[in-house]
Amino acid sequence: MTRPLTAAQRRLIEAADPGTGRLKGTEAQLTALVKRGLAFRHPRPPHDHFLTPAGHRAREAGGEPPQKEPENPSPGDPGGFGGVFAARVGGETVPRAQGEAARLREVRSAWQGMLELRRMTNPDASTDRPCAWERTHLVQAAALALEASGHRPAGPEGEGGDGYRVRDTPQPDAVAVYAPGPDALRACAETLEGAGWQAGEYTEPRTRRRYVLASPRRV
Repeated sequence: MTRPLTAAQRRLIEAADPGTGRLKGTEAQLTALVKRGLAFRHPRPPHDHFLTPAGHRAREAGGEPPQKEPENPSPGDPGGFGGVFAARVGGETVPRAQGEAARLREVRSAWQGMLELRRMTNPDASTDRPCAWERTHLVQAAALALEASGHRPAGPEGEGGDGYRVRDTPQPDAVAVYAPGPDALRACAETLEGAGWQAGEYTEPRTRRRYVLASPRRV
């Protein structure tokens, strides 16, 4: 069961900068929020603390913690995306309990958090190209960009209907995106290009299936 926030923790979250999510408090208070997955410590000096997407959701909920206790963000997951929130890559089983409106809010919050992570961690503070976290979580990052732009992920095999599917490739810096039909595939490519990825359409030699090969743009 999720532990309730203390009064001091609620005040810190509510007082966070509305634009950046930057937090101010004692080291002990900030560390406690990090342990709960509601904040992360910026890796570069002056090592300020910022709200994670889960922290932003807690603030929107009036200081209440997320329903599920998030995992602690790891050094490779500074934005806290590996805990409560997970982008839908297509083909997974989606819990029926979550409504569409709640999911849209989570996706929107996660994408805004990603843009802020780009601004804080890219050397030139650019938000128009992927950051280091995205380069080490290619499938999740591409899926988040697609879902945040309104593309529908595919459901489990055999349940009917279809949408995008993001998959690993043998290439170390690229993902493959599949979609039902040329128009949907082209729309996925355009979305990824707009999110700072290089994307092109290709055909699998053996199956003749069309797909988008996408990799994070570096400049």
